[in-house]
Amino acid sequence: MEISERVQRAVQFYLDPAYFQYIVVIVALVYVALKVTQLSLRKYEGTRALESFPGPPGHWLFGHVLEFKQDGTDMDKVVKWGEAYPFAYPLWFGPIIAFLNIHHPSYAKTLLASTEPKDDIAYRFLIPWIGDGLLVSHSKKWFRHRRLLTPGFHYDVLKPYVKLIADSTKVMLDNWEDYAKTNESFELFQHVSLMTLDSIMKCAFSCSSNCQTESGTTGYIKAVYELCNLVNIRFRVFPYHSDIIFHLSPHGYRFRKACKIAHSHTEEIIRNRKEILKREKEQEQEKAQTKRRHLDFLDILLTARDENQEGLSDEDIRAEVDTFMFEGHDTTASGISWILYSLASEPEHQQKCREEISHALQGKDTMDWEDLNKIPYTTMCIKESLRLYPPVPGIARKLTKPITFCDGRTIPAGFLVGTSVFGIHRNPTVWEEPEVFDPLRFLPENTAKRSPHAFVPFSAGPRNCIGQNFAMNEMKVAVCLTLRRYELMADPDHKPKMLPRLVLRSLNGIYLKIRPLELEP
Repeated sequence: MEISERVQRAVQFYLDPAYFQYIVVIVALVYVALKVTQLSLRKYEGTRALESFPGPPGHWLFGHVLEFKQDGTDMDKVVKWGEAYPFAYPLWFGPIIAFLNIHHPSYAKTLLASTEPKDDIAYRFLIPWIGDGLLVSHSKKWFRHRRLLTPGFHYDVLKPYVKLIADSTKVMLDNWEDYAKTNESFELFQHVSLMTLDSIMKCAFSCSSNCQTESGTTGYIKAVYELCNLVNIRFRVFPYHSDIIFHLSPHGYRFRKACKIAHSHTEEIIRNRKEILKREKEQEQEKAQTKRRHLDFLDILLTARDENQEGLSDEDIRAEVDTFMFEGHDTTASGISWILYSLASEPEHQQKCREEISHALQGKDTMDWEDLNKIPYTTMCIKESLRLYPPVPGIARKLTKPITFCDGRTIPAGFLVGTSVFGIHRNPTVWEEPEVFDPLRFLPENTAKRSPHAFVPFSAGPRNCIGQNFAMNEMKVAVCLTLRRYELMADPDHKPKMLPRLVLRSLNGIYLKIRPLELEP
């Protein structure tokens, strides 16, 4: 009887809700203790790995996050810290995440010569939007995709794009006529962004979007801007690094909504092209060729085959289209906008470019492929603006193996290393008077004196920008046709404040005034 009563009491004890609450509390405390230990260990490992790299002091919990106020002065801090800490310095984002921030060509050479993957924090936040495409993929998948996509950027493919870009640019310039008549200041980036989207649609996807004259596609532009902003917020807010917390947040809802808009845009493009290719296959080959549009990026994506005659999956195709749609229009829009602003601020250089362009075009109102190499001074001005205002201000990698830099300092595997393109381009030990606009820096004899990694607006090494020739061609066409038609003037009441996002933007917009020029007969 005594044993039975003991058993009953034991059963009642274990079934008592208070007991379960006690167990839950104990388990929770153990979990928290393990997490704190794990985070403390990561903090210790990070601090120890970076101890040979002194850097600016940060908050014990927030690191350097609070130093970046998103008020237009953040890029100034990057340069200032670069002057104080040669070659590289650590930046902490939260209590445990640290980047070694490189700002010298010698260090950049070591990192960019490798095929190390992009970092798995900031770039991971892009995957729900652009998928596991060329920008974020790594290892065998990256090698395979890079090899399959490279033919899409051969000069034979790029050649017919020049006329299409010129047509899109002329539409943009037509839209500026009212500003030219009234001498009214206007925000530049929104116009250029529509133009570059129009160009990428025509060139890479053989699709006339009419986005510069109709409002139907502006939703995609707004979605891209929203996604860039939300990725930046997610990176800066440490709790948002959790997929669950971000998903349940208002920012997560906005991110999913913007992704849906961007994906529906690209899915429609792919769907329409598949239908066109299907119809062309059903037609007689010769007849199809006579009606054929130019070979474009999407053609190559859909028909590419590796050595095993295997193509890209539907998921991979959409990821590459989303990637190229974003990188092919947004980064180029940033580059062109800052170039036009630079020339508006430098009337002497602007006039020299205009005279060169006038001589190269010889009265034509458009540009041809052959004209791209006839404008060396204008090209130097474009490069100088890309130096001062790189469209992608920074990139980051995660090390799969230790890296030893030129001065003997080493970073172990598993750590994050960022390359501050902006910091390298304004490093006073590399560039004399780096804040001054001087296109003569890019004369061949001056370029030969510098490290090839001193100027990396398109990155460098095996993971450089696959579309850099396309981007440079588009910048040349846009700048030439703009300067041929208008005189550009900076607005002293609207000085842009640089804002680092996935691409370099302005917190308060990029404003210009324009004056019409008398066109040559």
